[in-house]
Amino acid sequence: MKQIKWIDKVKAMAREIKRNVFVLYLAYKDPRVSWYAKLFAIGVVAYAFSPIDLIPDFIPVLGYLDDLIIVPLGITIALKLIPQEVIRDCRDKAEGIRKNGKPTNWITGGLFILVWIVFAVWIGSICYKLFT
Repeated sequence: MKQIKWIDKVKAMAREIKRNVFVLYLAYKDPRVSWYAKLFAIGVVAYAFSPIDLIPDFIPVLGYLDDLIIVPLGITIALKLIPQEVIRDCRDKAEGIRKNGKPTNWITGGLFILVWIVFAVWIGSICYKLFT
């Protein structure tokens, strides 16, 4: 019985993180947010959605620590940089969007993929030059 409650708590925390990432994405577009808060918020959003981590997930224990520590810490800092009224407005917008169905932005997704491909090619070329 205790295990079920623990699992429910973890699921609730995961939903909250997901919601806060979307709130940060919406806050990034708000003109009331300062440029440095926007920069930090979009960095957190990009890292949260990125398939590439600072510590790869295949490394036992440490691979998941960055997801468990870096993303929530980044969200917390970003939310503190953004005015509370903006956060409230963005939470309301996020809830409305969630109820109406998730939006898809193929252009943004394509840009993220393109950036990661360019980054991978760049790293690959550096490694190739180092080892040949």
